[in-house]
Amino acid sequence: MNEMNETRRTLLPTILFTIGALIFMAPILWMAISSFKNPIEVTAYPPTLLFEPTLDNYRELFGRTDFGHYTWNSFVVAGLSTLLGLVLAIPAAFAISWHRMTWPATVSLFARMAPGTLFLLPWFIMFSNLGLSGSFTALVLAHAVITMPLALWILLPYFDGMPREVVESGQIDGCRGPTILLRLVLPMIYPGIVVATIMSFVFAWNYFLFALALSGFDTKTAIVASFNFIGEGTTNWGALMAAATVIALPPLVLTFMVQRWLVAGLSFGAVKG
Repeated sequence: MNEMNETRRTLLPTILFTIGALIFMAPILWMAISSFKNPIEVTAYPPTLLFEPTLDNYRELFGRTDFGHYTWNSFVVAGLSTLLGLVLAIPAAFAISWHRMTWPATVSLFARMAPGTLFLLPWFIMFSNLGLSGSFTALVLAHAVITMPLALWILLPYFDGMPREVVESGQIDGCRGPTILLRLVLPMIYPGIVVATIMSFVFAWNYFLFALALSGFDTKTAIVASFNFIGEGTTNWGALMAAATVIALPPLVLTFMVQRWLVAGLSFGAVKG
């Protein structure tokens, strides 16, 4: 009887979770499946469920265009901007948490809350005057405005939940600030660093506006290059679905690889925050 009651209690949440997962994954699965269809079959109505898979869309994507180069550009921009954001956010979050200050975190949040168009014209003029227009430097600095506040606010609950006695014991032993941060503090908050890294990378990888306005021909990112398949009179839906699938893969693979630390970090932040 107890086993039947336990089964009934777990059955409804399982069904609801399955339905929610299917609804969430349906567009992604449809995109991936459509990337193996002929362009005509992608827009066929009613939708074509049985079809002969083809790799023509991927051959066109990587054979006729430089999409591989654009994808590498996305890795460079997202990776370096994430690294820069973490380098700035980790000591800032530690100092804000240790001194119990809130206004620096709030000020940094203004840059994240403001619309991206607010920064474009000043940045474009500044980078043009410095001779950095269309360079990786301009793209990395621009995307760091996204990653730094995001990483800062993700890391704050972890620093707040850290025992202050650990830092004080390090100070008594004669450790300086950088040593305390690197050897004592960071190992204790590594789940938060994982969460901040993943979230920052995903946001920088998917952000379209800055890459569109500030990139050059050689620094164009994949998400900007994918719009080359959209024309005024026609759209190459097959190649566009293939490009969208390639763009979606790195964040999904990265999240899957570190899901254990990601779930633990999000749970910790939710409890401590």
